[in-house]
Amino acid sequence: MKPLTPVAPGAKVVLGIAFFVLFFAVWALATLGGFVSKTFLADPLTMLRSGWVLLTQMGFATDIGMTVWRVLGGFVIAALLALPLGVAMGAWKPVEAFFEPFVSFARYLPASAFIPLLILWAGIGEAQKLAVIFIGSFFQLVLMIAVVVGNTRRDLVEAAYTLGSSDASLVKRVLIPGAAPEIAEILRMVLGWAWTYVIVAELIGASSGIGHMITDSQALLATDQIIFGIIVIGLIGLVSDTAFKALNRRLFPWAQLGR
Repeated sequence: MKPLTPVAPGAKVVLGIAFFVLFFAVWALATLGGFVSKTFLADPLTMLRSGWVLLTQMGFATDIGMTVWRVLGGFVIAALLALPLGVAMGAWKPVEAFFEPFVSFARYLPASAFIPLLILWAGIGEAQKLAVIFIGSFFQLVLMIAVVVGNTRRDLVEAAYTLGSSDASLVKRVLIPGAAPEIAEILRMVLGWAWTYVIVAELIGASSGIGHMITDSQALLATDQIIFGIIVIGLIGLVSDTAFKALNRRLFPWAQLGR
């Protein structure tokens, strides 16, 4: 094992599965062995039984669907607006000078701090939850995309101008294609952050969603249900992350060389 040496695909899968097996083994040992009270941490078997009840009898599948819809809705809106602004900031320095101070200021503001205002402005409906995800994702996306586009190799830019490229053509044919693989990775990472924002939004003033179920379970000290909800979030995130990676490898195979 050497630094930065790639791992074979098969070994990578085995190592990833091995961690989960070890994690659940330690969890089972701590809870079923009596080292931790089940009031504070349910054992894996109880958690799975409660999860089955939630899915088959308590409509948890609908809660999952609502949460996924909120994440995708807020994130897609943020991405559609952040992409052109981020590209413009990265390509044209006056645009960057105009927007960057405010974007840098806004990205440090926690999205959860806006929840009281958003409830006041938009109520406790879907608009409020989408707005929380939008605020949490938009400013991060804009700045990260701007940095990636602005770091385009100068030799490519100079070569394009030497060949007679116009400013618009440079952005369309050099800056955007050159930054596309890294932009795709940025979208993948920020999508993961969007999940933290939606759960926070659902913990307050929601009547459905995974966060709402977790809040109700906390009032009943149902740690088995809480843990199941958390694991569901992780599984959905793992599936979406894996799908994003596969799509990126298919769209930008040259960017995977050396990884």
